[in-house]
Amino acid sequence: MKARGWIATSVVAAASVIAAGVLVHSAAKSADHLDSPATKADGTLDINDLYTWNDGANAVFVMTVTPAAPKTALFSDSVQYVIHTSSGGAYPVAGADYPIICTFTGTTAPQTAQCWAGTDEYVTGNADNPAGISSKDGKFKVFAGTRGDPFFFNLDGFKNAVATVETVAPTLVFNDAGCPLLTGPQATLVGTQLKTSPDGGPPNDFFKTFNALAIVVSIDKTLVTKNGAIVATYASTHK
Repeated sequence: MKARGWIATSVVAAASVIAAGVLVHSAAKSADHLDSPATKADGTLDINDLYTWNDGANAVFVMTVTPAAPKTALFSDSVQYVIHTSSGGAYPVAGADYPIICTFTGTTAPQTAQCWAGTDEYVTGNADNPAGISSKDGKFKVFAGTRGDPFFFNLDGFKNAVATVETVAPTLVFNDAGCPLLTGPQATLVGTQLKTSPDGGPPNDFFKTFNALAIVVSIDKTLVTKNGAIVATYASTHK
C-alpha cells in the first residue's frame, strides 16, 4: 500500500495492556519472516517480528528486520522504521496513532540514528551501543543494531506435521476457513510433531544461528497510554 507518498509494508500487529500495575499478558508477539515477496529483494524493508512487554514503569517495543542478517548488516539510510501505537480504554482501540519513528544516516558503521516518540521525545546518536541512547528527560531510550534473532521456530517439526496432514487430507473435512478438522488422535499426533524433532527428540530452533537488525525502544508508559490502558501496536517500513 502507499501512505503519504511512501511505499509502506505494514507487517505485524499486537495488542496488550501496559498501564502501570496492569498486565493482561506477559508479552505480545507477532511474527513475519519472509512472507512478503515485495520486500524479499531488500531485507532492510522486511520486518521479522514485533515484540512488546512491560518493564516496570516503561513499555518495551522491539522491531526486528532483515531475515538472516549478517553481523555487518546496516539499516537503510532511505527507509523510515515505524512502531505505531494507539491507546484506549477498551479493545478494539480507536485512539489516534502515536508513532515511534527511527531513521538512520550513513552507509558504514557506526550509523547515526534519529528517533522520535510522537512529538514528545527525541534521541539521536550512535544507538549501536548496549547502553543505547536516551532522551534528555530519560523517558525514551533506543538501541539499534545487530542481535541474535530471538524468534523460536521448530521448522523440522512443522514440516513433519504438514506432511502428516497432507497424508490424511483426502479423508478430512475442512471448515469455512479452509482448515482441516482433525480427529482426536490426529490432532494429538500433529501437536506432538510440532513440539518435537522428526525423531521424537527435543525441538530444534531453526533461527538459533540467525541474526536480525533490532530496534529496541524503552518508553515511559504515560506517553503511550494517554487515551487508556490498552495499547495496540504494529510496525511498518517506508521507502
